Amino acid sequence: MSTNHSYYIPHKATWPVIGTAGLMMMLAGFANHLNGSSMGSAWMIMGLVVFIIMLTGWFTLQAGESESGMYNTQVGISYRMGMMWFIFSEIMFFGVFFGTLWYTRNLSVPWLGGEGTGAATKELLWPSFEASWPTNGPANVGGEFEPMGAWGLPFLNTLILLTSGVTCTWAHHGLLAKKRDQLIKGLIATVGLGFLFVAFQAFEYHEAYTEMGLTLGSGIYGSTFFMLTGFHGFHVCVGAIILSVVLFRSWKGHFKPENHFAFEAAAWYWHFVDVVWLGLFVFVYLM
Repeated sequence: MSTNHSYYIPHKATWPVIGTAGLMMMLAGFANHLNGSSMGSAWMIMGLVVFIIMLTGWFTLQAGESESGMYNTQVGISYRMGMMWFIFSEIMFFGVFFGTLWYTRNLSVPWLGGEGTGAATKELLWPSFEASWPTNGPANVGGEFEPMGAWGLPFLNTLILLTSGVTCTWAHHGLLAKKRDQLIKGLIATVGLGFLFVAFQAFEYHEAYTEMGLTLGSGIYGSTFFMLTGFHGFHVCVGAIILSVVLFRSWKGHFKPENHFAFEAAAWYWHFVDVVWLGLFVFVYLM
C-alpha cells in the first residue's frame, strides 16, 4: 500500500498466480480434447471459470484502489510503462507466428518443391512433392480441404473490428469532453462489436471443420491458419471482457478526463488487436 506521495509499494499479489493456473487448465484441457480425452472439455471449462474469476477479482481490486485515491503520479507512470512493455511482448508473440507463416510459405515449401538450391532436398525427402500454397503436405497427408476465402465472413469481421476501433475512439473523446452519454454509448457499441466478431469467428470455424474439411490436421496451412486466427480470437475475447469492465466502471462514474488510464490501456490493447487482424486478413486470407 502507499504510505506517502513519493513512492508506491504494492501489496502481495495472488491474482496473477490464479490467472496462470486458469490458463494452464484451459491449455491442458484443450490439448486433451484434441486427443480425444473425455475430460478435456471439462478442464477447459474449469480453466475458463478460474480465469474469469481472476479477471473479476483483480479488476475489482484495482478499481477500488484507484477510486480510493491510493495511486499517485508514480503509479500512473509505472502502469503506462507496464502496458507499453506488455503490448511490445504481444507484438513479439504474434511476430513469431507471422514469421512462421512467412518461412513456411516462402522458404520451406519452395525448398521441398526443389526451387533454388532445394533440388537435393526434394529428391531426398519427397520427390513427388509439388510446391504450392495452400498445401496440406506431401502426398496429401493432411487430407482434402478448401482454403478459406477472404470476401465472406473474414471481410465482414474486418469491417466489424475497424468499426469497433472507431467507436472506441469516439467513446474516449466523449470521456475527455465530459460527455458521459457518448462515452457509454461508444463503449456499448465497441463491446457489442467485439463479441459479434467472436461469434462470427466461431461460426467460421464450424464451417471450416464441417463443410470445408479444414482442420488443425490439414497440413501446415491448417495448423498455421488456426494458430494465428485462434490466438487472435482469444485476444479479442479478452479485450471485449476488459472493455466490458471499463463500460461498467464508466456507468458507475469512475473515470475523469484527468484520470482514466484504465480506459486508455483497454483502448491501446483494442487498437493493437485491430492492427493484428488487418495483418491476418492480408497475409492469411488474401495471400
